[in-house]
Amino acid sequence: MLPRVIVHNMVSVDGRMDWFEANEAQFYETVKNWSEDCTLAGADTILDGDPQAAMEEPPTPVAAAQAEDDRPLLVVVDSRARVKGWSFLRSQPHWRGVMTLCSETTPRTHLDLLHVRGVPHIVTGGSRVDLRESLARLHKDHGVRVVRVESGGTLSGVLLRAGLVSVVSILIHPALVGGSSPSSFFRAPDLMNTGGVIPLRLVGVERLGSDVVWLRYLVAK
Repeated sequence: MLPRVIVHNMVSVDGRMDWFEANEAQFYETVKNWSEDCTLAGADTILDGDPQAAMEEPPTPVAAAQAEDDRPLLVVVDSRARVKGWSFLRSQPHWRGVMTLCSETTPRTHLDLLHVRGVPHIVTGGSRVDLRESLARLHKDHGVRVVRVESGGTLSGVLLRAGLVSVVSILIHPALVGGSSPSSFFRAPDLMNTGGVIPLRLVGVERLGSDVVWLRYLVAK
């Protein structure tokens, strides 16, 4: 069984994720709507958020999670072993703990370091993480029922193309960015026919403040 996966993001009117002035406080207020068990992020998102996440650290003791801690678990997709600052990530107030998803091509030395640092990890897939299997194991082994994706367009695109997303939630900001570089919340190879188009069903429209529109869709399975 798979958990419910929610892609929740901010975009401009033309669907871009860069350059416009985003209301992050408003965004994270809407995040509370999902009551997530797990925040799923790509390594790029974690490293772009704070370069300290890429820095090597000495092993540190791992504090046991408190039973009453209802914060989500941070799970990072990182088959290339780019995230190193696990103690730093553990110290952040947003999450109750950390975990990473690796593949068979992740260096053995990195997996050994994760073990020494007490970072739980799931190894699936050959050259890339098998997200379907990883989600199934998160549900079965760690009780994850609701996953919110905090990522750029690449991870969201892989999840959407694989049919793993249940809800698409978008805060549309009053701005037009333009440009020809790919910076949408859904980045994936171009389709060759209409068979890959993902139909959505609108389940919520809300005006936030004076100009932001929050749209919520169910993915038609």
